[in-house]
Amino acid sequence: MPLIGYARVSTEDQTPLPQSQALKSVGCNEIHEEQASGGNRARPVLARVLERIAKGDTLVVVRIDRLARSLSHLLEVIERLEAKGAFFRSLEDPIDTASPQGKFTLQVLGAAAEFERALIRERTKAGLASARNAGRVGGNPGLRARDPAALRKVRLARANGYMERLNENAQDWVPHVRRLRPDMPWEDVLRIVNAPLLEAQRWTQARLLRAVNAYVRDGFLSETVLARAGRRDTDDRLPAIVAAIKGADSDITLQAICDRLEAMRERTPRGRSNWQPSSVKMLLERAEKLGLLN
Repeated sequence: MPLIGYARVSTEDQTPLPQSQALKSVGCNEIHEEQASGGNRARPVLARVLERIAKGDTLVVVRIDRLARSLSHLLEVIERLEAKGAFFRSLEDPIDTASPQGKFTLQVLGAAAEFERALIRERTKAGLASARNAGRVGGNPGLRARDPAALRKVRLARANGYMERLNENAQDWVPHVRRLRPDMPWEDVLRIVNAPLLEAQRWTQARLLRAVNAYVRDGFLSETVLARAGRRDTDDRLPAIVAAIKGADSDITLQAICDRLEAMRERTPRGRSNWQPSSVKMLLERAEKLGLLN
């Protein structure tokens, strides 16, 4: 069972060497190091590890806080690993999802997280009910009076919160949009973006376009991504899609591309639903002749 290590430090003054040595001592031949805040979910190194990890692999960290600073993020990462048939292990915490004890610990953590959310909801309801009984009206007085300054503050806070949420999963969609638009229509870009994601994480086209417009407005993406897509010959569509998948991960295997195409519910050139590596290889060769591969 391949062990893949992940070591993280928060600042440049810190060194991941102790973590890497501990990971190597338990048999991790592949170790990925990253310098990033634990509160930032948009970590490029971690994103690549989660993208490339395969069935039967185990992601290993020294401590849970090296991977995630919140229980929700930890459970989200482990859910992504389980969807790929991979496992998670923390050396200094009682979590090893390959063992019954580790799975039980994870279930307890999940139940604790749900219990905490329920408590917060109940406290909020109780607080609102108490305020109503005391004759107090909830909300911002400036908003009730439609004060322009108060309205501007709320709009700004909402916009900042929206951008923060987008930044958390930017690695899932920004590279695809930057590379594929406007050469590829939005419906194909959307399917490529969604293929490796869990169902709960997938985008709708309207939501993706809203995110792209926000990034264009703030200068994170060029306005050219919003240009009208050029028409492509029907025979070139599949090579373009396969080239796009290959372009996102140059190390991806032919079988992994097959799995991605099946997740997209893309039909083979002969109209079948099951893809074979030989078909993908043929399309990659055509994509290269068309100049679609970098």
